[in-house]
Amino acid sequence: MKKIVLLLIAGVLVLGGGALAVFIFIVQNVETPVYQVVMQDGAFEVRAYPALVVAEVLREGDRKTALRAGFSPLAHYIFAKERGGESVAMTAPVTQQREEPIAMTVPVTQSPTAAGKWVVRFIMPASYTRESLPAPATADLTLRDVPARQAAAVRFSGRATDDLIAAQELALREWLKSRNLTPVAAPIYAYYNDPLTPGIFRRNEVIIDIAPIAPESR
Repeated sequence: MKKIVLLLIAGVLVLGGGALAVFIFIVQNVETPVYQVVMQDGAFEVRAYPALVVAEVLREGDRKTALRAGFSPLAHYIFAKERGGESVAMTAPVTQQREEPIAMTVPVTQSPTAAGKWVVRFIMPASYTRESLPAPATADLTLRDVPARQAAAVRFSGRATDDLIAAQELALREWLKSRNLTPVAAPIYAYYNDPLTPGIFRRNEVIIDIAPIAPESR
């Protein structure tokens, strides 16, 4: 009996190790935006992003409802489920951002949970321009150029619950204030992994666009 238990444990460990290897392979082979780190302070970074092309939809509801509603049409677009042409490679992260400008000043504890309008985005592979991408099948999905910008970010693991996101956003805002950095847009919530990824292996970020840092202040 003891031998059987040990064999079962060994089997679970082998399967777990295999799953971890697959996870690492997938994460390392999914394209993510290339950016330059302008400033780093522990978990906080200021990044210089190049111009990007995104596919986006607008959805209403609380954070989780809008994210779920926005993911499907974006996935249908890149996998060519409702349009002609070839599929587009999956990238990471999936992001969402409140549409309303007031979100910059809403108390942080209300931001993830309060109902509103959210822009949910997939970042397109760097090899594409907006003109070279396949045309969307529906009018509510938009291809858009995002200009180069600077942004502050905090990276964290775990399941991206409203409470965890709110705490990380608050920490990032306090760090921005301590560094005299000025936010210029509503926060972006970025999710790098699928729902089946264990929390400990997940990469999440809160990203806030900022006024560019002068070279002498870096």
